[in-house]
Amino acid sequence: MGTWIYPPELLEALGPLGFAPSSRTPPELVRSAVDELYKYELRRLRNRLRAGVVARADYLELVIALRRKYWMLTLSLPAWEKIVGGQSPFPQI
Repeated sequence: MGTWIYPPELLEALGPLGFAPSSRTPPELVRSAVDELYKYELRRLRNRLRAGVVARADYLELVIALRRKYWMLTLSLPAWEKIVGGQSPFPQI
């Protein structure tokens, strides 16, 4: 087991979702849990659309809002591991 350093930007994005990983929490576990929550919220939104609670005209905007809320899922697991391992996944310019 390693020690992970979650950057403040990532912790700030995870906090409102209910996640507060420690230095002993593997990024694979955190990313997987965030992904499951994202899928749950997408299913819930789709069910609300089907039930008529959400207007079809508003659906796309709500999906986009969810994608923005879960922006950290755009990073692959290796990128997460690099970020919390103290390395940037992006090349230096």
